[in-house]
Amino acid sequence: MHAERDDPSPADSYDVDRAVQHALDRLTVLANASNALASTLDLATGLRRLCRTLVPALADWCAVDLLDENGRLRRLVVEHRDPGQLPPGLFEAQLPTIPDGSPAAVARALRGAGPLLITDFPPPDHAGDPLHAVELELFAHLGATTAAVAPLTARRQVLGALTLARTGEDARLDEDSLALIEDLAHRVALAVDSAQLHAQVQHTAERLQRALLPELPNTGALQLAARYQPSRATAEVGGDWYDAFTLPEGATALIIGDVAGHDLRAAVAMSQMRNMLRGIACDRKEPPGKILGRLDAANWILYPDQTLTCIYALVEKPEPHGSWRLHYAVAGHPAPLLITHEGDTRFLDDGRSLLLGVDPARTRPDAVERLPQRSTVLLYTDGLIERRGEDLDRGLARLRQHAATLAREPLDVFCDELLTGLAADGTDDVALLAVRIPPAGTGPATTTTAE
Repeated sequence: MHAERDDPSPADSYDVDRAVQHALDRLTVLANASNALASTLDLATGLRRLCRTLVPALADWCAVDLLDENGRLRRLVVEHRDPGQLPPGLFEAQLPTIPDGSPAAVARALRGAGPLLITDFPPPDHAGDPLHAVELELFAHLGATTAAVAPLTARRQVLGALTLARTGEDARLDEDSLALIEDLAHRVALAVDSAQLHAQVQHTAERLQRALLPELPNTGALQLAARYQPSRATAEVGGDWYDAFTLPEGATALIIGDVAGHDLRAAVAMSQMRNMLRGIACDRKEPPGKILGRLDAANWILYPDQTLTCIYALVEKPEPHGSWRLHYAVAGHPAPLLITHEGDTRFLDDGRSLLLGVDPARTRPDAVERLPQRSTVLLYTDGLIERRGEDLDRGLARLRQHAATLAREPLDVFCDELLTGLAADGTDDVALLAVRIPPAGTGPATTTTAE
């Protein structure tokens, strides 16, 4: 005889369905958290997006605390399901020093205990130290019936802590929640570690890039200012550069360029091009077009696969009482912008030729432009005007509009405001070099380079 098979009871099926749904909910929380952390390289933005996925899916409010390089704890993000309960920035601040043996849950988590389930919340005046008091004030202000605090650990280093809290009695956090919270904390720690490593590499790359850029010369009555802003979207160095120096005959040489590529090779090539161009310009008293032609020939021989754009210009005053002029040549680079003191603007479109590294036999023209008193000439790289998905003409028009409104501002303010208004997104490197022509009878002026 065959044994009869018992069909599952409705209660058993219900329990299986609940278990499956519970597992799916946990996977959804983890997937959403991973997506939030991976959506940006900016650490604070990523953590805020994370907390907004966890609230209210897993908790009624969420906080993330990170240790800085000095071992101080900063509460970077606090998010509540009811924004009215959380005044902006009230709890997001530097926290008190972590005392040895502090009873604060975050301190215990940083010492290696955790994740911790908290069900008892003493009033703040029962705190054992200032850090404990700040923690209890947070629980008291935002309310908590249960909370969990988990350390953020990556590569055997504790980076901070994640706090999740429930405020109601119906859906309390319990021991079963801790496994999910521990998994979440591990993912957060990996994201924090990656973001911090990216920031360190970006800082090193920026320092290298700035070290390759020169100090501006003292040019007497002429005012010079330069700016370099690295891309915030990548940790790599790039090929944007500027240069300025005074030639033996007294003219001021202005150079701006952009070597193709966005890596260490481009930065090295940029330094090589700058030094070659300096040597050629100092050795040869020739028009800017011929100087760029010589640079192109040298580049073709030494670095045959390398392309770059460049402007080489001379600011000259041939006669003591004559007018200033710009003698310039443009090789595939965005045209210089002339801004008068009255706010009229015009791109200097003459003296143009192909970018360097394509045809070394190409004749390179140059042009001469008279510069009115108190006018400004701006050289810049394409990161100032280009935006993804936008026509270049719009970027050029935007540059003219901004520059016109800044025509009478001090040259430092002029450059800073251009960067703020046009390159705030930081998706590409930007180099600027500006020269302002003095009024008659003006004495020496300073030169400035922004770090």
